Amino acid sequence: MAEEQKEEELLEEDAQKGKFMTFQTGKEFFGISISYVNEIIAMQPITKIPEVEDYIKGLINLRGKIIPVIDVRVRFRMEPLEYTDRTCIIVINVKSTVIGLIVEKIAEVDTIQDDDIVPPPALGKKEKEQNKYVYGLARTGDTVKLLLDPERLIKEEDIQAIEEIQDEEE
Repeated sequence: MAEEQKEEELLEEDAQKGKFMTFQTGKEFFGISISYVNEIIAMQPITKIPEVEDYIKGLINLRGKIIPVIDVRVRFRMEPLEYTDRTCIIVINVKSTVIGLIVEKIAEVDTIQDDDIVPPPALGKKEKEQNKYVYGLARTGDTVKLLLDPERLIKEEDIQAIEEIQDEEE
């Protein structure tokens, strides 16, 4: 039985390999490995949390589970935008924590081969700031997508603070 489960997990990993949920923020397209993605949901009412980083917008109640949400635009130090009907939340699981990423617009699930991914160039300071979340650039058709490392998007101390809030909720 345990062997069958391992085999099933390996098959699932193979099916997810090279697949990225892509979304648009500003004029840029970003991708996140589908293996991190739990689901995509519409915007929800957000409960603000006092004294947290500005990119942590607050908490949502997703089917009884309290989940923190992060605005990707604000995390990348872009101007915040008014949320629209295209704005949605990508619910991801990172470092054993479920977190929502607020994005402007979902693009598609894209299959990107390893040989189509190159490391990001180290340019000016502003680029470096964004590159600390980007582990690769993917060429797909005539566009370039910035591939995100979700584990770098969220600071360790943010996760600890979020876990404390979630523990209080339970």
